Amino acid sequence: MSKLYVVPTPIGNLEDMTFRAISVLKEVDIILAEDTRTSGKLLKHFDITTPMLSHHMHNEHKTVNSIIKRIQSGEVFALISDAGTPAISDPGFLLTRACIQNNVEVECLPGATAFVPALVNSGFPNDKFVFEGFLPVKKGRQTRLTLLAEESRTMIFYESPHKLVKTLTHFIEYFGEERGVSVSREITKLYEETIRGTTKSVQEHFTQSPPKGEIVIVVEGKK
Repeated sequence: MSKLYVVPTPIGNLEDMTFRAISVLKEVDIILAEDTRTSGKLLKHFDITTPMLSHHMHNEHKTVNSIIKRIQSGEVFALISDAGTPAISDPGFLLTRACIQNNVEVECLPGATAFVPALVNSGFPNDKFVFEGFLPVKKGRQTRLTLLAEESRTMIFYESPHKLVKTLTHFIEYFGEERGVSVSREITKLYEETIRGTTKSVQEHFTQSPPKGEIVIVVEGKK
């Protein structure tokens, strides 16, 4: 039956690829990939020869309708991103929403998502949490941080390495320098590490030791 599969891929360690994900990617007609060059290496590793089409944040608005029509005509598509679960701070939301609006079946497989291990590793309460993804770069950033300063649930953010210290400095300003924070980087990779402490101590650490790799910040909620 024609449908869209949303397939998570490893965020670092290729051993985190599931047997089911490999099977689905081998059986579908087309794989939609955020970057075909990056995904090509993954597919080659698992001997997956299914054709790929480029589907990323710069072209997804233009391609959604044509993809829907192809699925409705009988083709089966899989959507993957460069790493992790599509639509979680990655392309995918527009397509899945369009499928649902057009009565096209969507099935999301379970799999890797960076914020889950970072949350568990933080040691902060994880029965209730808020996933914020990337903060606004300029417009709306101050407003968002002012609102989050009163948030009592654990908060999760994604950040690029060259902006980490600046973001931690903003956390000191809006949350206070004693607020608990946990920064995980390179999750599942060779140099994985988690640095825990106060906003002040963690900011000082990364000021002295500039970070590299993919980063997840977990912040303790207001007590």
